[in-house]
Amino acid sequence: MDAVVSSVPVQDTGRRVPIVWGSVPQRNKNFTGREGLLAELRGRITSDSLDVTAVLPHALQGMGGVGKTQLAVEYAHRYQTDYDLVWWVGAEQPAVIRSALAALAPRLGLTEGGPLRTEDAVALVLDALRRGDPYRRWLLVFDNAESPELIRSLIPHGPGHVLVTSRDRSWLGQVDAIEVNVFDRAESVQFLSRRVPGITASDAIELAGALGDLPLALEQAGALQFETGMAAQEYLQLFREASGRLLAESQPTDYPMSVAAVWSLSMSRLEEQSPFALRLLRRCAFFGPEPISLELLDRGKYILNSDFGTAMRDRLAVSRAIRDIGRYALARIDTSARTLQVHRLVQIAIREELPAEDRERIRDEVHQLLVASDPGDPDRQQNWPQLNQLLPHIVPSEVYRAKEPPARRLVEAIVRYLFHTGDLTIGLVEADRALESWIADSGPDDPDVLVLQGIKANILWTLGRYREAYELRRPTLEAITRVLGADHEETLLILNGHGADLRARGEFQEAWRLDEDSLARHRALFGEEDPATLRAANNLSVDYGLIGSYGRALEADERTLADRRAAAGGEDMWVAQSMTAVARDRRQAGLYLEARQLAEQVNLLCRDLVQRRVIPADHSYVLLAAKDLSVARRKAGDFVGALELAREVYERYTDAPNFGSEHPDSLAAAISLGNAQRVAADPYEATERIEKTIRRFRDVLGPEHPYTHGCALNLALVYRQLDRVPDAEELLTDALTGLRARLGEDHHYTLTCVTNLATVRAALGHPDEALAMGERTLVNFRELLGPDHPHTLVCATNVALDMDATGRADESKALAEDTMRRYRRVLSEEHPDVQAGLRGERLDFDFEPPPL
Repeated sequence: MDAVVSSVPVQDTGRRVPIVWGSVPQRNKNFTGREGLLAELRGRITSDSLDVTAVLPHALQGMGGVGKTQLAVEYAHRYQTDYDLVWWVGAEQPAVIRSALAALAPRLGLTEGGPLRTEDAVALVLDALRRGDPYRRWLLVFDNAESPELIRSLIPHGPGHVLVTSRDRSWLGQVDAIEVNVFDRAESVQFLSRRVPGITASDAIELAGALGDLPLALEQAGALQFETGMAAQEYLQLFREASGRLLAESQPTDYPMSVAAVWSLSMSRLEEQSPFALRLLRRCAFFGPEPISLELLDRGKYILNSDFGTAMRDRLAVSRAIRDIGRYALARIDTSARTLQVHRLVQIAIREELPAEDRERIRDEVHQLLVASDPGDPDRQQNWPQLNQLLPHIVPSEVYRAKEPPARRLVEAIVRYLFHTGDLTIGLVEADRALESWIADSGPDDPDVLVLQGIKANILWTLGRYREAYELRRPTLEAITRVLGADHEETLLILNGHGADLRARGEFQEAWRLDEDSLARHRALFGEEDPATLRAANNLSVDYGLIGSYGRALEADERTLADRRAAAGGEDMWVAQSMTAVARDRRQAGLYLEARQLAEQVNLLCRDLVQRRVIPADHSYVLLAAKDLSVARRKAGDFVGALELAREVYERYTDAPNFGSEHPDSLAAAISLGNAQRVAADPYEATERIEKTIRRFRDVLGPEHPYTHGCALNLALVYRQLDRVPDAEELLTDALTGLRARLGEDHHYTLTCVTNLATVRAALGHPDEALAMGERTLVNFRELLGPDHPHTLVCATNVALDMDATGRADESKALAEDTMRRYRRVLSEEHPDVQAGLRGERLDFDFEPPPL
């Protein structure tokens, strides 16, 4: 940028500061972050060609307090050496702009003939800048400009650069503009760490969240804490108690006014220009700080029986109001997503200025708008996007405090939605928040209270808090049966969950009987293909599996899968759940190869659902599908693939917020990993893991739960691998006593324990006793599972060995040949169990805790 020769002495190009430096604010020593924005701004500005005479101005647009001015100040100081002239113009009013430009005339050598009128001086300045005489390298900053129309004629064109800061969104469409938003969280924390010495990272994060990462608010809070020694937690408490007053306090040095003043001025101007826009903005102040669907606001014209509702029927007026709100940067307007978003501090400022009576009236209107947007049934996946849009506004609007039934239906739908999508902790918080209000208003036996308690019990159960779920659901079921009747739809929904409570208590037969009755009543009330009926059918299938009726479980789950596919018109989350159940049923029914094939398919489906963000990667259905796939691989003979996946799944369970290391599902994943380690010839690591997991099962489910006893079978297997046969015998003897007491003599789990105990007795030198145990059990297995089930074949393989050891060689040979023939047909010659049987080795049963 060489200077043009003129009558004014030109600059020394070796100088490192501009020749002319006018009214640029002092550099903010606390300026933090914004490196990406600065780099983008610098890149856009330097891409302008200096050979043209009318480059496009550049603008920084954003709401008040986001730091547009500070960004422009930092740019001017950081890159001052690239300019010969830097001139700052306060651009709030055209008259002030003219004065600032006229003041530049002497610095350009334009007043040698004497003083000029303002209009003449402005014209000469704009012409000189256009020509680049005497300076081609110039930067003019128009700070806090209004609409482009008001100052367009005052913006110079030429070889230099123009930077505008404005709240008015119309700049975005007329110049090369960058939209400036609030800090990202890392920038907020970095800023507070510099501004408030000694603040902890956790306090900085909490403070940034409360202030919505707004730079002006953070500076104001930081200044107050720095100047008064106030602790961050004390500031937060004051903010919660008197946010409006606090936002008006302590005007920061580097900003012209406080947070409250910034928006008070904007709202005053908005009221002058567009009173209806301010009324619309006031409604938005009672939503959450997340985007508000314009469709949601549009419903006001149909449902609000008020002057505002009537005014909303004028579509042109509404469009103009939204434009004006955006123009004053009191909200972010996303035209493509059709949303309007108001910063949380703007909302506070608006609410604080309203009388209590107006606040209640407007809040009630917002409740009506939210209720009108309730899509209904949260069990249907197609309703989730709309529920997700409503979710951020439930708490800020305080719709959970409403007593009207439609508002309570909405809260119930939101909590159910959170339950289905795996946001369990948030769902529990929202349920408790609403229950506290509803019980206080309506009493503990109000139907809405009972319904929400039933949903809360579902969340507790899914979180693995089985005892709490049982203790909440049982009295809730009794109360809702008394209040609404035994066959009311809400009663049946809670009844369905009670079966899960019984399963978690190890009461498998009781759960089966309850769910048989529940399914019949669901079908009578809801119909065959209703989602509630299909959930009841799914739960009954779980019961079938737990009592050993694997064929019935498979048949029922295949029917449920077909019904869910038909209802979804494809494959959704519920289809994935049913596919997982069918794959597990096939495995438990002995169809190992088919089970593995389907399990691989459902695992891919779950990945697709996660990728499409239908459900999160740590959703219970996703993790269960992966865990079951690991088991299916192991049963199909892929020990390496099973172990690799089992490790991954266990880590995912223990890392997931809804699970952790003590959750029953995490314990089941740990057992699965221990079993995979055992068959992969790592008995020491398997022993340590299974021992630890059994202790946790005792604590979580109780020492007499069937799963606690069942897991002892796995520990006995690795003890026997390590030649700790007496320890294995003790474990199996105790487990057998417990399983017989809880499940009976003929239950599948009991029979597997007997078979493993027979192996131990044989190892201790008692083949006659082992044979007697095995022969009785083989009859039971054939009757329970059929002659070709792998468990039947495991038992038969071992019985053949005991026959040979007791001198019954002919019978042994015949049984072994028949068993191996069946084994080859069921699993193939290459399966590790088949190979072990052909080598004359004893085979083992392990235990995999199925989902409850």
